[in-house]
This record gives sequence, structure tokens and C-alpha cells, in this order.
Amino acid sequence: MLLKQTTNQTTVTEFILVGFMDYPELQIPLFIFFLLIYLITLVGNMGIIILTKIDVRLYTPMYFFLRNLSTVDVGYSTAIAPKLLTTFVIEHSTISFTGCTTQFFFFVIFLTTETCLLAVMAYDRFIAICYPLRYFVIMSKKLCTLLVITAYACGFINSIVHTIVIFSLNFCNSKIINHFFCDAPPMLQLSCSDTHFARFVHFILSTAIGMTTFLTVLISYIAIVIAILKISSSQGRYKAFSTCTSHLITVTIYFGTVIFMYIGPGSSFSLDKDKIISVFYTLVISSLNPLIYSLRNKEVKDVITRMLNKVTFLK
Repeated sequence: MLLKQTTNQTTVTEFILVGFMDYPELQIPLFIFFLLIYLITLVGNMGIIILTKIDVRLYTPMYFFLRNLSTVDVGYSTAIAPKLLTTFVIEHSTISFTGCTTQFFFFVIFLTTETCLLAVMAYDRFIAICYPLRYFVIMSKKLCTLLVITAYACGFINSIVHTIVIFSLNFCNSKIINHFFCDAPPMLQLSCSDTHFARFVHFILSTAIGMTTFLTVLISYIAIVIAILKISSSQGRYKAFSTCTSHLITVTIYFGTVIFMYIGPGSSFSLDKDKIISVFYTLVISSLNPLIYSLRNKEVKDVITRMLNKVTFLK
């Protein structure tokens, strides 16, 4: 039963996720593509979590933040990918109202936490490049822990408010979610209640968190670029720019898609376009983070090399 009869209307108890069923000829290629992306995300991020935990040389603020970022990436990819994959093998993939609420709740926690962590990591790089001699004094263990706890707290509070406001709405008659997961825009469009208050809360919270973290990243990287330009050695400038450029590309793609999705005016885009854009910040970026933030770093390469040498020696 997908619909439950009430006094004057029917209330949806299960939803159908459309996913990418608009492209039946691409079902198998898309299934393989998203499965590979998910596996790469799991292997890459779990590898980073393990490496930064077992090797004392990676016990630095940067890798502490990176370990938490990888944990978040695994979390919200897992909240979305498994259900997305079922939409390719089941013609009408359903998700219960409770399941939809749960998926949305964890997705918003991880999404918000990731956004805050990226801002924290940008600030960390700002201190490392602009104040290298005072880096470990400023970025103390206490401050790093506090910053991470704050990021998770923001995620939890934002998720609680969003989930209560959106899933307190009525969903009647229509049960088809034109998306591959339970996100705010399709749920608001699907509701048969007055959504003005819910849309206002969604816009205010998304704007406050998105713009605060985006400005933190922007200001940090502007200061970083200015500091790098003051480096007298061309080799030093190249090395610093090389590292920062890869980080900046990832952050730009992430914040660009998130801001477009959640802060831009709702009338300017369609849910079909949302699905394509959502792929980037929900799955693609999560699979790229291990490469961008760690595998380009000499310290991580050295740790991996030592571990491989030990395995080879044991054989």
C-alpha cells in the first residue's frame, strides 16, 4: 500500500524514486558508473581513515581534518548510493516514509558537516602558509577538536530543523519523487501543504551555512594566494600553488553546485537538472577528495610506499 486513506485526502506512506529512469537505454552503463564511483569512494576514503590513524607521522591537524572529511564522505555516499543503485535494477524502486525521512536526516547531517569541514580545512591551510612558525601553536589539538565538534554540531542542528520542518508537511496523492534520493527541493515540490514557511526556513539555513563557509574559504584562499606571491623562490611558489590549486578546484565545484542547488531561486532550475548537478556534490566529489587532498601529498605517498614495501618484504 502506497497510500493511506484519511478523512479528506490520501496520505503517502511510501514514495517511488524516479532516479534516472528517463534514460532507459543508459540503465546498465549508469549502474556500472555509479557502482564504481561508490566503490572508489569507499576504498579511497576508508584508506585515508586507516592511514591517518595508524601512522604517527600523519598525526597533524591537516590529516585530522582529512580523516573526519573522509568519514563524512563515506557517510553521505552510503546514505544515497545503495538506494540509487536499486533504481537501476528495480523498475519502481520504493522507499518508505520513514526510510525517506531517515535518508534525508543523515544526508543533511553529512552534507552540512562536509561544508563546515571544508571551511575549517581552508582556514587550516591559511594558518599553515601565512603563519608557518606559529602553526602548531595556533592549531592546537584542543582547537582542532573544537572545530570538528562544531562542524558536526552544525550538521546535527541543521538536519534536525530541516527534517522536522519538511517532514511535518503533508504528502498526499502524488508519491513520485523526481530525484534519486529524498532531498529538500523535490520533497517541497511534492508536498500538498502550504510550503512557504518550510521554503523560508530552508533558504535561511542554507544561505547562512553556505555563505558563511563559502566566505571563510574564499577569504582564506585570497590570503593564501597573497602570501604565496610574496615567496621569493619560484620553486616554492610553484609547489604552494600546485597544492592549493587542486584543493581550490574541488572546493569550487562543491560550493558551486551546493549554492546553485540550495541557495539559488527555486524557479530558476528544474528537478531534472537538479539530478545531474546533485551527482557532483553527493558522489563525484566524495570519490575525488582522497586523490585531491591526500594522494598528491608527499607524506601520504611515503606512508603508502612504506606499507607496500613491508607487504612485499613479508612475501
